[in-house]
Amino acid sequence: MDWFSILLTVCGLCLFEVISSIDNAIINAEVLGTMGQKARKWFLFWGILFAVFIVRGLLPWLIVWITTPELGIIGALVSTFSSDPKVHEAMEKSAPVLLMGGGTFLVFLFFHWLFLEPKNFGLMGEKFFLRIGVWFYAVASVLLVVIAWYAMKVSPMVAFGAVVGSSAFFITHGFKQNAEASEQKMLTSNGMMSDISKIFYLEIIDTTFSIDGVLGAFAFTLSVPLILIGNGIGAIVVRQITVGNIENIKRYRFLKNGAMYSILVLGAIMVLDALGCHIPTWLSPVATFAVVGYFFWKSKFDKSEDTNEATDAV
Repeated sequence: MDWFSILLTVCGLCLFEVISSIDNAIINAEVLGTMGQKARKWFLFWGILFAVFIVRGLLPWLIVWITTPELGIIGALVSTFSSDPKVHEAMEKSAPVLLMGGGTFLVFLFFHWLFLEPKNFGLMGEKFFLRIGVWFYAVASVLLVVIAWYAMKVSPMVAFGAVVGSSAFFITHGFKQNAEASEQKMLTSNGMMSDISKIFYLEIIDTTFSIDGVLGAFAFTLSVPLILIGNGIGAIVVRQITVGNIENIKRYRFLKNGAMYSILVLGAIMVLDALGCHIPTWLSPVATFAVVGYFFWKSKFDKSEDTNEATDAV
């Protein structure tokens, strides 16, 4: 990769991490508001070290190592910068499995949001899909069958990657639901929960929400160091948003839409790449900037009253 490609990739990773973590930032800000000053400072300092170096650094490293065990622990970290042809051959062999699993996860994530999650309606048709939300499970099942069918033509392991991706989605979705329930418990506990318990829950919530960003990062690059840099910078920005700008961010009511549509685009890119389609390296960051930029513009200049909440659709 040349320096321009590296810079574009890191910027795209940073933007995607920030935009996909908006919900996480809002939850953190609400819970931090119920904690003491000392506990807040502890979470904002040590929590960011955990978020950057453990979750967003260790997780992609482990994913690359698990999908390509012959590289070893160190090889998985530096593989994309290695000149050894055997390393490149191993990465090319395992990349479709990794991309298929991550892409299936992201596609399922988008359709779950489209069919079942409350939202501000940013595009025509979103209200209709929310009204028929029960169809999500049928759509997800058919999507998995179609993806697995075409993946089988590449290799059984690529098809297995699609199954793993769908399983990972439903498992992490269960953890997310539990994390959201824990948040409500913390906000309504009236001081019954200690700050230590709240910090513990916030770390779990942060880890759960970061999985989307980590898997989506592989649409940009398979380089673990670049993922660590881009997602790490994004995580720091999210912490700054949590501290002082959360109310301003809430005013941009279509940013969540932008995050989810970029997730759909990245998921589709990963699936197509796994199926053998040639995807240029610049497409993922450029598409992310374009999608998020549109919904940022729409949030800033759309002056219509916010009366199209999900509750109006059901």
